[in-house]
Amino acid sequence: MKLLVVNGPNLNLLGTRETQIYGNVTFEAYFETLKAHTDHTLSYFQSNIEGELIDCLQNATADGIILNAGGYTHTSVALRDCIAAISVPVVEVHISNIAGRESFRHESLLSPVCKGCIFGFGLEGYRLAIRAFE
Repeated sequence: MKLLVVNGPNLNLLGTRETQIYGNVTFEAYFETLKAHTDHTLSYFQSNIEGELIDCLQNATADGIILNAGGYTHTSVALRDCIAAISVPVVEVHISNIAGRESFRHESLLSPVCKGCIFGFGLEGYRLAIRAFE
């Protein structure tokens, strides 16, 4: 199975950004661990630019997408519409528990059009998302 992991804005700063929330491991290092512990083919894309994320999702040839849209989760109708329009299933992942954070993070515009959602389990959420496609 081919799975695409897509990370949105500021997730390129993992390992140094708000380590009390996001930890001190870079995503690139964690991604190597993910690849080493699965039989699935994993690819990775990260962008801080909303349109690039949409282009990536629209052009995905994977069997499933694991998406952490970062702050766009709460603001992007365009990403929501994209997920609703594509045939590849999407699992939404967030490292922190968005329901336990600031009130503006409580609503995900993406959740209703995703196959499922995993929040608050740290980087382990990505591994759980892989299992959701098995």
